[in-house]
Amino acid sequence: MSYNVLNKITDTNVSKEEENFLKDLLKYFYIKIVETENNFINFEYISNDWIESYLNKYDKNPKNILEMMEYHKESKFWFTSLIGFFYQIGIGCDKNKEKALEFYLIDIDNKKIENDSLININFNQLHLIIEKNEDSISNLMMMRNYNIIIKKYLLSLFYYKDNILLDIKYKQNKLVNLLKLIEYDDLEVQYNSIICYENGDSNLITNYRKVFKLLLSLSMDNNNLDAQYNLAICYMDGIGTQKDEKKAFDLFLKADQIENASIWDNTDNIKFFKKNLESAVINNSIAQNNLGNCYNYGTGTKENKAKAFKWYLKSAIVGYADGQCNLGYCYMNGVGTDKNELKAFEWYLKSAENGCTMGQNNVGNCYRHGKGINKDKTKAFEWYLKSAIAVCITGQCNLGYCYMNGIGTDKNELKAFEWYLKSAENGHMIGQNNVGYCYHYGIGVNKDERIAFEWYKESAIAGYANGQCNLGYCYKNGIGTDKNEIKAFEWYLKLAENGHMIGQNNVGYCYHYGIGVNKDERIAFEWYKESAIAGYANGQCNLGYCYMNGIGTDKNELKAFEWYLKSAENGHMIGQNNVGYCYHYGIGVNKDERIAFEWYKESAIAGYANGQCNLGYCYKNGIGTDKNEIKAFEWYLKLAENGHMIGQNNVGYCYHYGIGVNKDETMAFEWYKKSAIAGDANGQCNLGYCYMNGIGTVKNELKAFEWYLKSAENGCAMGQNNVGNYYRHGKGINKDKTMAFEWYKKSAIAGNANGQCNLGYCYMNGIGTDKNELKAFEWYLKSAENGCTMGQNNMGYCYHYGKGVNKDETEAFEWYTMSAIKGCTSGQYNLGYCYMNGIGTYKNEIKAFKWYLKSAENGHMIGQNNVGNCYHYGIGVNKDETKAFEWYLKSAENENAASQYYIGKCYHDGIGIDIDIAKAIYWYEKAFVNGIQEAKDNLNKIVMIYMK
Repeated sequence: MSYNVLNKITDTNVSKEEENFLKDLLKYFYIKIVETENNFINFEYISNDWIESYLNKYDKNPKNILEMMEYHKESKFWFTSLIGFFYQIGIGCDKNKEKALEFYLIDIDNKKIENDSLININFNQLHLIIEKNEDSISNLMMMRNYNIIIKKYLLSLFYYKDNILLDIKYKQNKLVNLLKLIEYDDLEVQYNSIICYENGDSNLITNYRKVFKLLLSLSMDNNNLDAQYNLAICYMDGIGTQKDEKKAFDLFLKADQIENASIWDNTDNIKFFKKNLESAVINNSIAQNNLGNCYNYGTGTKENKAKAFKWYLKSAIVGYADGQCNLGYCYMNGVGTDKNELKAFEWYLKSAENGCTMGQNNVGNCYRHGKGINKDKTKAFEWYLKSAIAVCITGQCNLGYCYMNGIGTDKNELKAFEWYLKSAENGHMIGQNNVGYCYHYGIGVNKDERIAFEWYKESAIAGYANGQCNLGYCYKNGIGTDKNEIKAFEWYLKLAENGHMIGQNNVGYCYHYGIGVNKDERIAFEWYKESAIAGYANGQCNLGYCYMNGIGTDKNELKAFEWYLKSAENGHMIGQNNVGYCYHYGIGVNKDERIAFEWYKESAIAGYANGQCNLGYCYKNGIGTDKNEIKAFEWYLKLAENGHMIGQNNVGYCYHYGIGVNKDETMAFEWYKKSAIAGDANGQCNLGYCYMNGIGTVKNELKAFEWYLKSAENGCAMGQNNVGNYYRHGKGINKDKTMAFEWYKKSAIAGNANGQCNLGYCYMNGIGTDKNELKAFEWYLKSAENGCTMGQNNMGYCYHYGKGVNKDETEAFEWYTMSAIKGCTSGQYNLGYCYMNGIGTYKNEIKAFKWYLKSAENGHMIGQNNVGNCYHYGIGVNKDETKAFEWYLKSAENENAASQYYIGKCYHDGIGIDIDIAKAIYWYEKAFVNGIQEAKDNLNKIVMIYMK
C-alpha cells in the first residue's frame, strides 16, 4: 500500500519558535541515537521514552508536533526521519509501519551528505565533526545531514534489526563479530560493532579503523576464517579502509578454500562459484543471488545456510527480484536466520511486484495458507494466475490445484487439467503426478490408465515422492501396465528409504502380506512403526493393528489402542472406527459405549463402510445412543447402495423383520441375494434361509443347501451349523451323519452357539462319532454360556439325568428356568415338567400348567399334549374336555403319538367332541403305527363291538 506522503508536504505557517523546537528535537534525537546505538533490543523503547519525556518537558502535544513536521516547508529535507519514527512507533498517531517506511525512503537514494569528510565516519566521529564545525556548516546542510544519517540508521534497523541480533547470537563465542548494515550507492554511512572477548570481559569497539586493524591482525592466522571473512567485507564495502574489491575477492576465496578444502577442485561447480564470487564482490546483484544459491545448496562450496542468507540479503536490498524471492524463502523456512513469516511475505511481495514468477507463486502460497498475511483464497488465486501466465511451472501447478478444488475461483476440472498439463509438459514433477492422477480417475479428461501410468512414471523418475508412490501402486495393481509386485515393492522401498512416511507404510504392507517380497511380519512391524512415528495416520492405524493381533510383535491391546487413537485424531477413518471398537468392547481402554458411538459416527461421516455399519448397529441396538431403528436402516441403506455387501445383508435383515422399515420379505430376499452374490458369508447364509423357508421366494431345499454350503465354506459359523443340519436330516442332500458331525464341529470351534449345541447332541447320541456324554456336556455348557437357549435346556437335561455330570435336580431346574425364560419351547416344557413333578423345586401344578401352555403355544407337541391332559383331568386348571380335545388335536397333527391315541379316544368315547368311530379308527391306527400299543387294543374292541 502506498501513501503518497509527498503530497502532504507543503508550505504552511510555522513560527520561528516552533521551527527551532523541531530543529532541537531532531538534533537531540540524533545525539540520543549516538548514546544508544549498540542497544538494538531496547532501542525503540529507549527512543520512544526519550521523545515522550522531551515533549512532556516542554508541554508539547505529540500529534501537533507530528503535523508541524509534516507540513513544514523543509519537511522533506529535515524531518522525514523523525516523521517516519513517529509512525513506526505510533507517537501522536496510530502505528503504521508501511507509512514509516515511505518516509524513510523519501529522497534517500539521491542526496549526499553535504561534506565529504562525513563519508565512512561512524556516529561518534560524525557528532564531533558537526559540533566543531557548526559555524562553517550551514544550518540547512546540518539539518539535512542529521535527517539523512538518522534515516539510514532507522531504515537499517527497520529491515535488519533481527538479522543483527541473530548474527550477534550466532557468533557470540567467536573472537570477532562484525555486523554490516546497509549501503545505498554513494552514501556509505554504516553501523558496525566488534565484540572482543578477553578474559571473560567484553569491550565494544566502534571505531572503523580499529575494527579494520584488528581484523587485519587476526586474519594472519589462516585458521581464523571468521576474521578473514569479515576483513573481506571491510575491503568490499570500505569499512575502515579504502575499497579494494580484488583483496575482498581474494580473502573470500581463501577463506572458502580453507573451510572447504575437502571438496575444493577445478570442477565446473567450483568455477561457477568463483565466477559469481568475483561478480558478487563488485555488487552484482545477480551474482550475489547465485552465490547465495551456491552456499544454500553446496554448489562449488560447502553448504552454509548463514552465508547463503547474507548473500541473498545483499542481492535483495539492491532490488534483484530473484534474490528477494530467495530471501523470503529463508525467512519462511528459517534458512540461515530465524523463521519470520511476516518478513517472508514482505520479501515475496517485493519479488512478485518486481516480476519474479516464483515470487508471485509464493505470494499466492502465503495468501492461500495465511502465512505472514491473513488468509485470502481469492488473492491466492490471482497471484497464482499471474505466476502461471508468466510461465512459472510451480504457479501453473498451483493454479491447477485452485481450479481442481475451487480455491478462490469456481471449481473447474477441465481448467485444472489444462494447467496441470502445462506444468507437467514444462517439467514440473508435481504437475506430472497430478496429470497422471487426472488420467487415472478421469478428472477433467477421459480416463486412460495407460497414460496415467506414463505420467506417474515421469514424476517418479524426476524424484517426486507421491509420483513414486503412485507408480508403485500402478505396478502393484496392474493399472496402465502389467501387474508387477516386485517393481511395486522396489518403488515403495525407494520412497521409504528416503524417509517418506507413505512409502514406509507401503513397504510394511508388502512385508505384511508378502507382496513383491517374502512375507516377514517382524520387518512389516518395523516399517509400520517408522511410518507411524513420522506421523502418517495409515501407518499409525496399521501399527495399532499389529499390536492388536500380535503381528511382528507381542500382542499389546494398550499400545494398539494408543496408536489407533493417534490415527483417529489425525483424521484416519479406519482408525476412528477401530477406536470406536475398542471403546465398544473395552479393548485396551475402559469400555464406554457412548464414546464408542461418537467415534463410529466420526468414521461413518468420513465415509468408512465399516464405521457406517457399526453406527447402524449402534442405532439398531441402542448402543451409546438412543435406539433408533429408522436411523439404523438409513445407515445400512447408505452402505448397501454403495455396494457394500455387509450393508446389503443388513438391509435385507431390516426388510425381513421390519426394522426401521416396513416388513417386506421380497425386498429382504433381493438384498440378501445381492449380498450373497457379492460374497458376504452372512448374506449367503440368510439367502439359504430364505430358500429353505420360502421367504420372499419359492421354497427350494436344494438352493438352500447350496447357499448354506457357500456360506459355510466362506467361514460363516451359522452357515456351517446349517450345513450340518442338512447332512444330519438329509434335506436337499443325502443324509450323512459323519459330514453332519464335521460341519457341526467347524461351527462349534468357530464359536457358534447353535453349532456347539448340535455338536454336543452328536456326542450325546453318537451321531457321526462315538457317543461321549462328557464331551456332550462340555459342548452343551459352551453353548449355554454363549446364550443358546437349547444348550441351556440341554444342560438342564444333563443335570436332570446325570448325563456327563453328576445328577443335580436343583441345577437342572435352574438351567431349565434360564432356557424357558429366554423362550426355548423345550426349556418351557421341561420347566413345566419340573413343577408338575417337584423336580429341583416344590411341586406346583398351576405353574406346571402355565409353562406347559407357553410351550404349547410356541408349537411344542409334547407341551400341547400335556396341556390337553391338564384340561382333560383338571390339573392346574379347571377341567375342560373341549379344550383338552383341541390341544390333543394340535399335538396329534404335529405327529405326537400319545396325542394321536388320546384324540382317537376322544372320538371313540365322545370326550370334548361328538363320537365318530371312523375318526377314532383313523387316529388309533396312526398312534399304533407310531408305537402306541394301547391304540391296537382299542381298535380290537371297536372291531368286536361294531364289526360283528
